[in-house]
Amino acid sequence: MFSALALRSAAQDPEYLHPNTAGKGWHPLFNKSLSNALFPDSVWSVTDGVLTATKDESIWSAKEYDDFVLDLDFMNASGTNSGVLVHATDTADWIPHSVEIQIADDYAAEWAKADPDWQCAAIFGHQPATKHIVKKPGEWNHYTITCKGRMIWVVLNGELVNTCDMSKYTSASKNIDGTTAPGWLSNPMATLPLHGHVGLQGKHAGAPIYFRNIMIKELK
Repeated sequence: MFSALALRSAAQDPEYLHPNTAGKGWHPLFNKSLSNALFPDSVWSVTDGVLTATKDESIWSAKEYDDFVLDLDFMNASGTNSGVLVHATDTADWIPHSVEIQIADDYAAEWAKADPDWQCAAIFGHQPATKHIVKKPGEWNHYTITCKGRMIWVVLNGELVNTCDMSKYTSASKNIDGTTAPGWLSNPMATLPLHGHVGLQGKHAGAPIYFRNIMIKELK
């Protein structure tokens, strides 16, 4: 486990503040033309700095990353079900070959009643967030996600709400709290390669999702 001091050094004090992405080492995950992104034609677009999709197709960084801090804003619509995708080694079949940090409209009936590890800021299908502080649809939220080794830290709207040690998840069927993992997550997190693409899930189940200020910093 990383100490609190190491975490603060890696993620610029994510327990208390989101990082200053104007600082050294930060750059946009995607450029304005999306020429450094991988996605199907005519699905994703940027308007006035806001990235959104017309279909349930993910967008991926062409570059693959190891350890990094990802900082972004997202806004839900009514019923949104999306996610931030990390450690993806197969973008065509990403579900069992990546880790999803869930984005969801927890105010919608279907998500308010969902399993906790399907709600916003969960490590999807595996580990729920410690708090439910996502804002209502139409309001911007702020995520800071740090991936260092097999650790993932999730900061939502200024609060550290999930700390996940992937190495503890050695079963494809059972989570460490005894709950059952979805069958389609067929690779234990403990076995997933860590060098991979970073992505965002598109318009899933008919509900859009909006992103802006998507910045990344590699950790050495």
